[in-house]
Amino acid sequence: MASPVHNLLVLLLFFLSVPCSNSKLSVDYYSKTCPQFASIMAQIVSDKQIASPTTAAGVLRLFFHDCMVEGCDGSLLITSTSFNRAERDAEIDQSIPGDAFDLVTRAKTALELQCPGVVSCSDILATAARNLVTMVGGPYYHVRLGRKDGLVSNASLVQGNIAQPTMAMSDIISLFDSKGFSVQEMVALVGAHTIGFSHCKEFSHRLFNFSKTSKTDPAYYPKYAEGLMKLCANYTKDPTMSAYNDVMTPGKFDNMYYKNLQRGLGLLATDQALSVDRRTKPFVDLFAANETAFFEAFAHAMEKVSIYKIKKGKMGEVRRRCDQFNAAKND
Repeated sequence: MASPVHNLLVLLLFFLSVPCSNSKLSVDYYSKTCPQFASIMAQIVSDKQIASPTTAAGVLRLFFHDCMVEGCDGSLLITSTSFNRAERDAEIDQSIPGDAFDLVTRAKTALELQCPGVVSCSDILATAARNLVTMVGGPYYHVRLGRKDGLVSNASLVQGNIAQPTMAMSDIISLFDSKGFSVQEMVALVGAHTIGFSHCKEFSHRLFNFSKTSKTDPAYYPKYAEGLMKLCANYTKDPTMSAYNDVMTPGKFDNMYYKNLQRGLGLLATDQALSVDRRTKPFVDLFAANETAFFEAFAHAMEKVSIYKIKKGKMGEVRRRCDQFNAAKND
């Protein structure tokens, strides 16, 4: 009669022999199942960015907001139903441009034609974000693949997981720390504001009736504040009014964002706070002086973000459509 120890060893050897490729991420995850993955993504991303130059910033924001809420699982791509208010309808996500979602849809459609049911929407989003950063001048970094798409998307989960433009720096640092990111990594990730824009309502409190002693935030460079006041004069009537996050090189991924902060050209209150807070200022100064240091820190932080709380195996699925769960088609 076999001993309990022998039985345990046999069981252990059985489990070790079971393939676990589904649970491992790798840069060549689709090399056999969808060898055209990289070339299809490169073509779709390039075409979309050329047609709509603001796509890069939109996709980067979409990717980051998706990852910060329950991990990088494509939950922000889901559309709401009469039974569920999805993440993308949370207030902070409603301003993510449609071009970002459109790119994911286009890529998914093309990939489904070549490799049906193989490539996850979360892998598409992570790869698109990296490709676009590189395309507009930023650093290349490796994206490991094999994520599964999440099974939950709820607007109520967003609050408290994404930094708001009016948050205190201590709260932002605590938020990133709770997700395993250092102050240096946080400052590097915020450098994504080197591209893209923000709506006037997100910084209007710095322009109109800021305090009893100053109409505008004195941290603004005066001429910059003057220009923003003219730009946003009618923002309450037209909520789509916006300004570039980086007024100097808005379409180029570079370290100008940090140089702007040193000159009083930080658009959001949280941007400007980075340049004066003793915990963040040293990294702002470093990245302003050394673009290579910024690129290296950003690439490292983005690799880390891209695997945050990913779903593997039965914890997720490969959606047939990125904007709805597979189960929805069976209802």
